[in-house]
Amino acid sequence: MIRKIFGLKKEIILVALILITYLANSIFIFPYNNAVKAVTYYYGSKGNVVGNIQKKLKSWGYYNGSVDNIYGYQTFTAVKYFQSKNGLKTDGVAGDATLKALGIYTKSSSKTASKSQDELLLARLINGEARGEPYEGQVAVGSVVLNRTRDSRFPSTVAGVIYQPGAFTAIVDGQIHANLEQNSLNAARDALNGWDPSGGAVYYFNPSTATSSWIWSRPLIKIIGKHRFCR
Repeated sequence: MIRKIFGLKKEIILVALILITYLANSIFIFPYNNAVKAVTYYYGSKGNVVGNIQKKLKSWGYYNGSVDNIYGYQTFTAVKYFQSKNGLKTDGVAGDATLKALGIYTKSSSKTASKSQDELLLARLINGEARGEPYEGQVAVGSVVLNRTRDSRFPSTVAGVIYQPGAFTAIVDGQIHANLEQNSLNAARDALNGWDPSGGAVYYFNPSTATSSWIWSRPLIKIIGKHRFCR
């Protein structure tokens, strides 16, 4: 009987040790592993990706320091400025969401992930700029963004074009974060698949709300709904 009790105690102790080990791993080791997998850049980071962050921010007017591949104070404040203007968590850390908004995809990101992020961002821009417009006009707005990526006067990525300071009203007034409609997603896909109802336009505007006299000087290609699409 004593041996049975002693054996039972040993089993209880063994089970307790297993549970303690599991809890320790859950609390200390597993989160560390996940943190290692997460790609983030912050004050003090160095390398080519940091240089890429600096180039993007510099070309869009958020950063005026040198591209030295070092995440210093100027880079930190520039990232915070970019985040604050684009509805991101304003912490100065270039994590997954900020990198995607900058159009930067690390080695851990697949081409498929990059394409899906472009599609979602383009859909949000269309949603913010052309909600309620004819479907053809929504696709045309998406096409303007894509046409700009192929024009040397503009950034070469979807994110770069969309977040270029002052380029789109939806960024300024926050409409890019409005509830996303299915039509906007469909329009983004059609634009990415090559449909260009704009006829190669790199500008569009609503004549009833436009405040720039310069935009009227752009050669008109066509009118779709309330928007004039121009070269």
